Amino acid sequence: MRLASACAQAAAAILANRLRSGLGALAIAAAVSTLLIVNVALDGIQQYAAVTTARTFGADTFLIAQVASPGSISRSALRDQLERNPPITRGEAAFLYRHADGIVRYAPNAQARADVVRGHRRSERVPITGTTSTLAAIRDLNLVNGTFFTEDDDRAGSPVAVIGADIAETLFPDGDPIGGAIRLAGRRFDVIGVQGRIGTGSFDQYVWIPIRAFERALGAPRSLQLFAAAPRQEGATLAEDRARTSMRAVRSLDPAVADTFDVLAPEAARGFVANLSSRIGAAAVPISLMAMLAAVIVVANTVLVSVTQRTREIGLRRALGARRGDIIREVLAESVLLALIGGACGAMMVALALAAASPALPIPLGIDRPSVVIALAAAAASGILAGWLPAVRATRLDVIAAIRSE
Repeated sequence: MRLASACAQAAAAILANRLRSGLGALAIAAAVSTLLIVNVALDGIQQYAAVTTARTFGADTFLIAQVASPGSISRSALRDQLERNPPITRGEAAFLYRHADGIVRYAPNAQARADVVRGHRRSERVPITGTTSTLAAIRDLNLVNGTFFTEDDDRAGSPVAVIGADIAETLFPDGDPIGGAIRLAGRRFDVIGVQGRIGTGSFDQYVWIPIRAFERALGAPRSLQLFAAAPRQEGATLAEDRARTSMRAVRSLDPAVADTFDVLAPEAARGFVANLSSRIGAAAVPISLMAMLAAVIVVANTVLVSVTQRTREIGLRRALGARRGDIIREVLAESVLLALIGGACGAMMVALALAAASPALPIPLGIDRPSVVIALAAAAASGILAGWLPAVRATRLDVIAAIRSE
């Protein structure tokens, strides 16, 4: 009953000073919005990383390469790795194929850049990948139009190409790319497939062609990359172990010698992003705390002014028998109620902003219930902190002096 009465009086005090109370609530709303935006952004980074890693690698796929890193790498580190790791040759790739034993499937990748032309339209320095038909299954390529090339295309080195979404939009803005012709390195290639939009880096600008056609047009690659995967999901770990063992065997590496090649799995990319997001979160925590501290100061000033204006009322109530606990309860109720109003407004603003921005975002984002509960709890805690000093000050007023004040 006392709590209900305190809340009613707190609401009346807030309504009696709408402008000042609104400023205090606005400060809390800004702090809560900052807290929620940071949380949503970090969740979004991890979701986006998971989605794009799956699209880029494929499920349970790993990459064997001369140098492979989930993030950026310095020039000196790259130079050191290139000196340590020799190029992966076609002979080594053939050894891996022979010793796959049904445990692992491989798709070679040769990389180069070339201008891709159709009529007067041109895409410059497009990443060209020479590979085999196995890649479509290994990397779960999602073709929105047409098909990937076949084993017959692999053997013949057919002049066919699968193009990324950006290439399709640039070179075929008004028509269906399937059956159309493009030219790269002076050679004609017929488009047989269009890759669905991935939305990561330059992957939407890729062109895939059979590896033998790649070698005819662009020459033999200095080093191959190998995408690999297990035929069945439950054999992913065994497949990676077999691939690593085969590479060490073909290079005659002693057990004490480190790998002279890199193996990059999706977990490494996701781990890199998780580490990055944790660093961003650590940097964002002080910002959120500063915003909350500023809000506490604003609310404390608001409640302190309210207590000052009610000095006579508080003195009369003390003279009539009100206890110090009653006064503290009422002041804290006003402070907490003001903070909760601001917190609720902040959560609503973030939710509305995310709903409005969702069509333009690559992944759907929203505020989950635990985040809202934590944000409101933080708002309530800031309200208690902001209201404690004014509440204690109100209980220490001299009753006679308070009654005489105007």
